Amino acid sequence: MSDWTTFGRVDADGTVYVKTAEGERVVGSWQAGPPEEGLAHFARRFADKVTEVDLVEARLNSGAADPAHSLASIRRLHTELAEAHVVGDIDGLNARLDKLAASAEEKAGAARAARDAARAEALARKTGLVEEAEKLAAESTGWKTAGDRLKEILDEWKTIRGVDKKTDGELWKRFAAARDSFTRRRGAHFATLDAQRKQAQGAKEHLVVEAESLAESTDWAPTAARLKELMTEWKAAPRASKEAEQRLWERFRAAQDAFFTRRSEVFSARDAEQRGNLERKQALLAEAEAIDVDADPRSAQVRLREIQGQWHDLGRVPREAAGGLDRRLRAVEDKVRHAMESAWRRTEPSANPLLTQMREQVAEAEQRLARAQAAGDAKRIREAEQALASKRQFLQLAEQAS
Repeated sequence: MSDWTTFGRVDADGTVYVKTAEGERVVGSWQAGPPEEGLAHFARRFADKVTEVDLVEARLNSGAADPAHSLASIRRLHTELAEAHVVGDIDGLNARLDKLAASAEEKAGAARAARDAARAEALARKTGLVEEAEKLAAESTGWKTAGDRLKEILDEWKTIRGVDKKTDGELWKRFAAARDSFTRRRGAHFATLDAQRKQAQGAKEHLVVEAESLAESTDWAPTAARLKELMTEWKAAPRASKEAEQRLWERFRAAQDAFFTRRSEVFSARDAEQRGNLERKQALLAEAEAIDVDADPRSAQVRLREIQGQWHDLGRVPREAAGGLDRRLRAVEDKVRHAMESAWRRTEPSANPLLTQMREQVAEAEQRLARAQAAGDAKRIREAEQALASKRQFLQLAEQAS
Protein backbone atom coordinates (compact mmCIF):
# COMPACT_ATOMS: atom_id res chain seq x y z
CA MET A 1 0.00 0.00 0.00
CA SER A 2 3.04 2.33 0.18
CA ASP A 3 3.07 2.46 -3.62
CA TRP A 4 -0.54 3.48 -3.87
CA THR A 5 -0.22 4.96 -7.35
CA THR A 6 0.29 1.42 -8.74
CA PHE A 7 -3.39 0.52 -8.18
CA GLY A 8 -5.20 3.89 -8.30
CA ARG A 9 -5.18 7.62 -8.89
CA VAL A 10 -7.12 10.77 -8.09
CA ASP A 11 -7.67 13.29 -10.93
CA ALA A 12 -7.85 17.02 -10.63
CA ASP A 13 -11.56 17.15 -9.88
CA GLY A 14 -11.18 14.55 -7.05
CA THR A 15 -12.47 11.50 -8.89
CA VAL A 16 -10.84 8.30 -7.59
CA TYR A 17 -9.93 5.53 -10.00
CA VAL A 18 -8.77 1.96 -9.44
CA LYS A 19 -6.52 0.33 -12.01
CA THR A 20 -7.29 -3.20 -13.23
CA ALA A 21 -6.22 -5.35 -16.12
CA GLU A 22 -9.39 -4.32 -17.91
CA GLY A 23 -8.66 -0.61 -17.40
CA GLU A 24 -9.55 2.10 -14.91
CA ARG A 25 -12.83 2.17 -12.99
CA VAL A 26 -14.28 4.98 -10.93
CA VAL A 27 -14.61 3.93 -7.29
CA GLY A 28 -15.44 7.28 -5.66
CA SER A 29 -14.63 10.92 -5.11
CA TRP A 30 -12.20 12.62 -2.71
CA GLN A 31 -12.62 16.26 -1.79
CA ALA A 32 -11.46 16.23 1.80
CA GLY A 33 -7.72 16.63 1.37
CA PRO A 34 -4.65 15.66 -0.62
CA PRO A 35 -5.05 12.96 -3.26
CA GLU A 36 -2.73 10.59 -1.43
CA GLU A 37 -5.02 10.63 1.58
CA GLY A 38 -7.93 9.76 -0.67
CA LEU A 39 -6.06 6.82 -2.11
CA ALA A 40 -5.09 5.72 1.39
CA HIS A 41 -8.75 5.87 2.43
CA PHE A 42 -9.89 3.64 -0.42
CA ALA A 43 -6.85 1.41 0.10
CA ARG A 44 -7.98 0.76 3.69
CA ARG A 45 -11.33 -0.36 2.30
CA PHE A 46 -9.45 -2.79 0.08
CA ALA A 47 -7.53 -4.05 3.07
CA ASP A 48 -10.85 -4.88 4.72
CA LYS A 49 -11.73 -7.03 1.72
CA VAL A 50 -8.34 -8.72 1.94
CA THR A 51 -9.02 -9.46 5.62
CA GLU A 52 -12.34 -11.09 4.71
CA VAL A 53 -10.58 -13.22 2.11
CA ASP A 54 -7.90 -14.16 4.66
CA LEU A 55 -10.57 -15.29 7.15
CA VAL A 56 -12.40 -17.38 4.55
CA GLU A 57 -9.10 -18.98 3.48
CA ALA A 58 -8.05 -19.70 7.05
CA ARG A 59 -11.38 -21.33 7.97
CA LEU A 60 -11.40 -23.34 4.74
CA ASN A 61 -7.86 -24.61 5.23
CA SER A 62 -8.47 -25.47 8.90
CA GLY A 63 -11.55 -27.55 8.11
CA ALA A 64 -13.61 -25.59 10.62
CA ALA A 65 -15.94 -24.22 7.95
CA ASP A 66 -18.40 -26.01 5.72
CA PRO A 67 -16.77 -25.95 2.23
CA ALA A 68 -20.15 -25.13 0.68
CA HIS A 69 -20.55 -22.12 2.95
CA SER A 70 -16.99 -21.03 2.21
CA LEU A 71 -17.66 -21.32 -1.53
CA ALA A 72 -20.74 -19.12 -1.17
CA SER A 73 -18.66 -16.54 0.71
CA ILE A 74 -15.96 -16.63 -1.98
CA ARG A 75 -18.50 -16.10 -4.72
CA ARG A 76 -20.05 -13.26 -2.81
CA LEU A 77 -16.65 -11.57 -2.36
CA HIS A 78 -15.91 -12.13 -6.05
CA THR A 79 -19.16 -10.36 -7.00
CA GLU A 80 -18.64 -7.55 -4.49
CA LEU A 81 -15.05 -6.99 -5.62
CA ALA A 82 -16.20 -6.25 -9.19
CA GLU A 83 -17.99 -3.11 -7.96
CA ALA A 84 -16.21 -2.42 -4.70
CA HIS A 85 -15.19 1.16 -3.93
CA VAL A 86 -11.65 0.24 -3.09
CA VAL A 87 -8.14 0.82 -4.37
CA GLY A 88 -5.79 -2.14 -4.43
CA ASP A 89 -4.64 -5.19 -6.32
CA ILE A 90 -8.11 -6.26 -7.35
CA ASP A 91 -6.76 -8.60 -10.05
CA GLY A 92 -4.47 -10.32 -7.53
CA LEU A 93 -7.28 -10.63 -5.00
CA ASN A 94 -9.58 -12.06 -7.69
CA ALA A 95 -6.89 -14.59 -8.54
CA ARG A 96 -6.73 -15.61 -4.85
CA LEU A 97 -10.48 -15.92 -4.80
CA ASP A 98 -10.41 -18.12 -7.93
CA LYS A 99 -7.90 -20.45 -6.28
CA LEU A 100 -9.95 -20.50 -3.07
CA ALA A 101 -13.09 -21.21 -5.11
CA ALA A 102 -11.42 -24.20 -6.77
CA SER A 103 -10.22 -25.49 -3.39
CA ALA A 104 -13.65 -24.94 -1.83
CA GLU A 105 -15.37 -26.74 -4.69
CA GLU A 106 -12.99 -29.67 -4.31
CA LYS A 107 -13.56 -29.85 -0.58
CA ALA A 108 -17.30 -29.36 -1.01
CA GLY A 109 -17.31 -32.28 -3.45
CA ALA A 110 -15.36 -34.40 -0.99
CA ALA A 111 -17.76 -33.38 1.77
CA ARG A 112 -20.73 -34.27 -0.43
CA ALA A 113 -19.14 -37.61 -1.21
CA ALA A 114 -18.50 -38.21 2.49
CA ARG A 115 -22.10 -37.28 3.32
CA ASP A 116 -23.37 -39.53 0.54
CA ALA A 117 -21.18 -42.36 1.84
CA ALA A 118 -22.36 -41.72 5.40
CA ARG A 119 -25.98 -41.70 4.22
CA ALA A 120 -25.39 -44.93 2.31
CA GLU A 121 -23.75 -46.50 5.36
CA ALA A 122 -26.55 -45.31 7.64
CA LEU A 123 -29.12 -46.64 5.19
CA ALA A 124 -27.30 -49.98 4.96
CA ARG A 125 -27.07 -50.23 8.76
CA LYS A 126 -30.73 -49.48 9.30
CA THR A 127 -31.74 -51.79 6.46
CA GLY A 128 -29.60 -54.55 8.01
CA LEU A 129 -31.21 -53.96 11.41
CA VAL A 130 -34.69 -54.11 9.87
CA GLU A 131 -33.89 -57.34 8.02
CA GLU A 132 -32.47 -58.88 11.20
CA ALA A 133 -35.59 -57.84 13.14
CA GLU A 134 -37.83 -59.33 10.45
CA LYS A 135 -35.92 -62.61 10.55
CA LEU A 136 -36.16 -62.75 14.34
CA ALA A 137 -39.88 -62.03 14.13
CA ALA A 138 -40.45 -64.79 11.58
CA GLU A 139 -38.14 -67.56 12.81
CA SER A 140 -36.72 -67.17 16.30
CA THR A 141 -37.95 -69.34 19.17
CA GLY A 142 -35.26 -68.19 21.59
CA TRP A 143 -37.75 -65.77 23.10
CA LYS A 144 -35.59 -64.07 25.71
CA THR A 145 -32.52 -63.83 23.50
CA ALA A 146 -34.54 -62.53 20.56
CA GLY A 147 -36.43 -60.05 22.77
CA ASP A 148 -33.16 -58.71 24.18
CA ARG A 149 -31.73 -58.42 20.67
CA LEU A 150 -34.74 -56.40 19.47
CA LYS A 151 -34.14 -53.96 22.33
CA GLU A 152 -30.50 -53.69 21.31
CA ILE A 153 -31.54 -53.07 17.70
CA LEU A 154 -33.83 -50.23 18.85
CA ASP A 155 -31.02 -48.64 20.89
CA GLU A 156 -28.64 -48.91 17.94
CA TRP A 157 -31.30 -47.53 15.58
CA LYS A 158 -31.52 -44.34 17.65
CA THR A 159 -27.79 -43.69 17.20
CA ILE A 160 -27.86 -43.81 13.39
CA ARG A 161 -28.25 -40.46 11.58
CA GLY A 162 -28.20 -39.35 7.99
CA VAL A 163 -31.02 -41.30 6.34
CA ASP A 164 -33.53 -39.11 4.56
CA LYS A 165 -36.84 -38.65 6.34
CA LYS A 166 -39.00 -40.57 3.86
CA THR A 167 -36.72 -43.61 3.69
CA ASP A 168 -36.19 -43.54 7.44
CA GLY A 169 -39.94 -43.55 7.99
CA GLU A 170 -40.44 -46.52 5.67
CA LEU A 171 -37.69 -48.49 7.42
CA TRP A 172 -39.14 -47.64 10.82
CA LYS A 173 -42.54 -48.97 9.76
CA ARG A 174 -40.93 -52.28 8.77
CA PHE A 175 -39.01 -52.50 12.06
CA ALA A 176 -42.09 -51.66 14.14
CA ALA A 177 -44.13 -54.26 12.25
CA ALA A 178 -41.45 -56.91 12.82
CA ARG A 179 -41.30 -56.12 16.52
CA ASP A 180 -45.09 -56.28 16.84
CA SER A 181 -45.15 -59.59 14.94
CA PHE A 182 -42.53 -61.06 17.27
CA THR A 183 -44.45 -59.85 20.33
CA ARG A 184 -47.67 -61.46 19.09
CA ARG A 185 -45.94 -64.73 18.19
CA ARG A 186 -44.18 -64.85 21.54
CA GLY A 187 -47.45 -64.15 23.36
CA ALA A 188 -49.18 -66.93 21.44
CA HIS A 189 -46.34 -69.32 22.24
CA PHE A 190 -46.48 -68.67 25.97
CA ALA A 191 -50.27 -68.86 25.97
CA THR A 192 -50.00 -72.31 24.37
CA LEU A 193 -47.22 -73.24 26.80
CA ASP A 194 -49.36 -72.18 29.76
CA ALA A 195 -52.20 -74.35 28.49
CA GLN A 196 -49.83 -77.29 28.05
CA ARG A 197 -48.41 -76.78 31.53
CA LYS A 198 -51.88 -76.74 33.04
CA GLN A 199 -52.67 -79.97 31.19
CA ALA A 200 -49.37 -81.47 32.35
CA GLN A 201 -50.13 -80.37 35.90
CA GLY A 202 -53.48 -82.16 35.77
CA ALA A 203 -51.89 -85.34 34.43
CA LYS A 204 -49.19 -85.32 37.11
CA GLU A 205 -51.71 -84.61 39.85
CA HIS A 206 -53.46 -87.86 38.83
CA LEU A 207 -50.11 -89.69 39.06
CA VAL A 208 -49.50 -88.21 42.51
CA VAL A 209 -52.95 -89.16 43.77
CA GLU A 210 -52.47 -92.77 42.62
CA ALA A 211 -48.97 -92.93 44.13
CA GLU A 212 -50.29 -91.63 47.46
CA SER A 213 -53.10 -94.20 47.38
CA LEU A 214 -50.46 -96.96 47.05
CA ALA A 215 -48.16 -95.65 49.77
CA GLU A 216 -49.77 -97.81 52.51
CA SER A 217 -50.15 -100.96 50.38
CA THR A 218 -48.75 -104.28 51.63
CA ASP A 219 -49.17 -106.00 48.27
CA TRP A 220 -45.47 -105.58 47.75
CA ALA A 221 -44.62 -106.89 44.29
CA PRO A 222 -47.61 -105.53 42.30
CA THR A 223 -47.43 -102.18 44.09
CA ALA A 224 -43.69 -101.81 43.47
CA ALA A 225 -44.22 -102.62 39.79
CA ARG A 226 -47.03 -100.06 39.52
CA LEU A 227 -44.98 -97.35 41.24
CA LYS A 228 -42.18 -97.95 38.75
CA GLU A 229 -44.70 -97.60 35.93
CA LEU A 230 -45.92 -94.34 37.46
CA MET A 231 -42.32 -93.07 37.51
CA THR A 232 -41.96 -93.90 33.82
CA GLU A 233 -45.21 -92.07 33.07
CA TRP A 234 -44.00 -89.08 35.13
CA LYS A 235 -40.79 -88.80 33.11
CA ALA A 236 -42.70 -89.08 29.83
CA ALA A 237 -45.25 -86.41 30.78
CA PRO A 238 -44.63 -82.72 29.86
CA ARG A 239 -43.41 -80.40 32.60
CA ALA A 240 -45.84 -78.25 34.55
CA SER A 241 -44.93 -74.76 35.75
CA LYS A 242 -41.78 -74.65 37.86
CA GLU A 243 -43.61 -74.12 41.16
CA ALA A 244 -46.28 -76.76 40.47
CA GLU A 245 -43.70 -79.24 39.14
CA GLN A 246 -41.61 -78.97 42.31
CA ARG A 247 -44.63 -79.24 44.61
CA LEU A 248 -46.07 -82.27 42.81
CA TRP A 249 -42.69 -83.97 42.58
CA GLU A 250 -42.17 -83.66 46.34
CA ARG A 251 -45.56 -85.32 46.97
CA PHE A 252 -44.91 -88.02 44.36
CA ARG A 253 -41.45 -88.80 45.73
CA ALA A 254 -42.72 -88.80 49.32
CA ALA A 255 -45.39 -91.39 48.44
CA GLN A 256 -42.82 -93.63 46.76
CA ASP A 257 -40.37 -93.25 49.62
CA ALA A 258 -43.08 -94.11 52.16
CA PHE A 259 -43.95 -97.36 50.36
CA PHE A 260 -40.41 -98.52 49.64
CA THR A 261 -39.24 -97.63 53.16
CA ARG A 262 -42.01 -99.74 54.69
CA ARG A 263 -41.31 -102.58 52.25
CA SER A 264 -37.61 -102.45 53.10
CA GLU A 265 -38.39 -102.57 56.83
CA VAL A 266 -40.74 -105.55 56.38
CA PHE A 267 -38.31 -107.37 54.12
CA SER A 268 -35.45 -106.70 56.52
CA ALA A 269 -37.46 -108.09 59.43
CA ARG A 270 -38.53 -111.09 57.33
CA ASP A 271 -34.96 -111.70 56.22
CA ALA A 272 -33.75 -111.54 59.81
CA GLU A 273 -36.46 -114.02 60.86
CA GLN A 274 -35.64 -116.37 58.00
CA ARG A 275 -31.93 -116.22 58.81
CA GLY A 276 -32.80 -117.18 62.40
CA ASN A 277 -34.98 -120.04 61.13
CA LEU A 278 -32.14 -121.15 58.88
CA GLU A 279 -29.73 -121.32 61.81
CA ARG A 280 -32.22 -123.34 63.90
CA LYS A 281 -33.02 -125.73 61.03
CA GLN A 282 -29.32 -126.21 60.34
CA ALA A 283 -28.90 -127.15 64.03
CA LEU A 284 -31.84 -129.62 63.86
CA LEU A 285 -30.45 -131.07 60.63
CA ALA A 286 -27.08 -131.59 62.26
CA GLU A 287 -28.82 -133.50 65.06
CA ALA A 288 -30.80 -135.57 62.54
CA GLU A 289 -27.73 -136.47 60.51
CA ALA A 290 -25.92 -137.49 63.72
CA ILE A 291 -28.56 -140.12 64.68
CA ASP A 292 -27.14 -143.69 64.82
CA VAL A 293 -29.82 -145.44 62.77
CA ASP A 294 -28.15 -148.86 62.63
CA ALA A 295 -27.72 -149.20 66.41
CA ASP A 296 -31.41 -148.73 67.27
CA PRO A 297 -33.76 -148.05 64.33
CA ARG A 298 -36.80 -147.49 66.57
CA SER A 299 -35.05 -144.97 68.81
CA ALA A 300 -33.70 -143.31 65.68
CA GLN A 301 -37.25 -143.07 64.32
CA VAL A 302 -38.54 -141.58 67.58
CA ARG A 303 -35.78 -138.97 67.61
CA LEU A 304 -36.30 -138.15 63.95
CA ARG A 305 -40.02 -137.71 64.61
CA GLU A 306 -39.22 -135.20 67.35
CA ILE A 307 -36.88 -133.32 65.03
CA GLN A 308 -39.49 -133.34 62.26
CA GLY A 309 -42.05 -131.82 64.62
CA GLN A 310 -39.70 -129.01 65.58
CA TRP A 311 -38.69 -128.60 61.91
CA HIS A 312 -42.25 -128.07 60.74
CA ASP A 313 -43.00 -125.64 63.57
CA LEU A 314 -40.20 -123.35 62.38
CA GLY A 315 -41.02 -120.74 59.74
CA ARG A 316 -39.53 -120.15 56.34
CA VAL A 317 -35.84 -119.90 55.53
CA PRO A 318 -34.20 -117.94 52.69
CA ARG A 319 -35.30 -119.37 49.33
CA GLU A 320 -31.77 -120.16 48.17
CA ALA A 321 -31.19 -122.37 51.24
CA ALA A 322 -34.57 -124.14 51.45
CA GLY A 323 -33.99 -126.77 48.75
CA GLY A 324 -30.69 -127.99 50.15
CA LEU A 325 -32.06 -128.29 53.69
CA ASP A 326 -35.10 -130.26 52.55
CA ARG A 327 -32.97 -132.66 50.49
CA ARG A 328 -30.70 -133.36 53.44
CA LEU A 329 -33.66 -133.98 55.78
CA ARG A 330 -35.30 -136.33 53.25
CA ALA A 331 -32.04 -138.26 53.06
CA VAL A 332 -32.17 -138.81 56.84
CA GLU A 333 -35.85 -139.78 56.62
CA ASP A 334 -35.08 -142.29 53.86
CA LYS A 335 -32.23 -143.74 55.89
CA VAL A 336 -34.44 -144.23 58.96
CA ARG A 337 -37.28 -145.68 56.86
CA HIS A 338 -34.98 -148.24 55.25
CA ALA A 339 -33.61 -149.22 58.63
CA MET A 340 -37.11 -149.67 60.03
CA GLU A 341 -38.21 -151.72 57.03
CA SER A 342 -35.21 -153.98 57.47
CA ALA A 343 -35.94 -154.41 61.17
CA TRP A 344 -39.63 -155.13 60.46
CA ARG A 345 -38.78 -157.83 57.95
CA ARG A 346 -36.63 -159.57 60.55
CA THR A 347 -39.49 -159.64 63.15
CA GLU A 348 -42.53 -161.95 63.33
CA PRO A 349 -45.75 -160.13 62.49
CA SER A 350 -47.23 -160.97 65.90
CA ALA A 351 -44.21 -159.67 67.72
CA ASN A 352 -43.51 -156.73 65.36
CA PRO A 353 -44.13 -153.41 67.05
CA LEU A 354 -43.71 -151.58 63.75
CA LEU A 355 -47.39 -151.55 62.94
CA THR A 356 -48.17 -149.99 66.32
CA GLN A 357 -45.45 -147.41 65.84
CA MET A 358 -46.59 -146.58 62.28
CA ARG A 359 -50.17 -146.16 63.42
CA GLU A 360 -48.90 -143.76 66.09
CA GLN A 361 -47.02 -141.84 63.41
CA VAL A 362 -50.16 -141.57 61.30
CA ALA A 363 -52.06 -140.26 64.31
CA GLU A 364 -49.34 -137.71 65.04
CA ALA A 365 -49.34 -136.64 61.38
CA GLU A 366 -53.10 -136.14 61.55
CA GLN A 367 -52.70 -133.98 64.66
CA ARG A 368 -49.96 -131.95 62.97
CA LEU A 369 -52.25 -131.35 59.97
CA ALA A 370 -55.03 -130.23 62.27
CA ARG A 371 -52.72 -127.73 64.00
CA ALA A 372 -51.56 -126.35 60.65
CA GLN A 373 -55.16 -125.98 59.47
CA ALA A 374 -56.07 -124.17 62.68
CA ALA A 375 -53.12 -121.78 62.19
CA GLY A 376 -54.10 -121.12 58.55
CA ASP A 377 -50.50 -121.57 57.37
CA ALA A 378 -50.76 -122.76 53.76
CA LYS A 379 -47.22 -124.03 53.56
CA ARG A 380 -47.46 -126.02 56.82
CA ILE A 381 -50.82 -127.45 55.70
CA ARG A 382 -49.30 -128.59 52.40
CA GLU A 383 -46.29 -130.16 54.10
CA ALA A 384 -48.48 -131.85 56.75
CA GLU A 385 -50.77 -133.27 54.08
CA GLN A 386 -47.80 -134.68 52.18
CA ALA A 387 -46.31 -136.22 55.36
CA LEU A 388 -49.67 -137.77 56.35
CA ALA A 389 -50.22 -139.26 52.91
CA SER A 390 -46.73 -140.78 52.97
CA LYS A 391 -47.19 -142.31 56.44
CA ARG A 392 -50.60 -143.73 55.56
CA GLN A 393 -49.12 -145.32 52.46
CA PHE A 394 -46.33 -146.97 54.49
CA LEU A 395 -48.84 -148.18 57.08
CA GLN A 396 -51.03 -149.71 54.40
CA LEU A 397 -48.07 -151.51 52.86
CA ALA A 398 -46.98 -152.77 56.28
CA GLU A 399 -50.46 -154.06 57.15
CA GLN A 400 -50.72 -155.86 53.84
CA ALA A 401 -47.34 -157.48 54.36
CA SER A 402 -48.32 -158.71 57.83
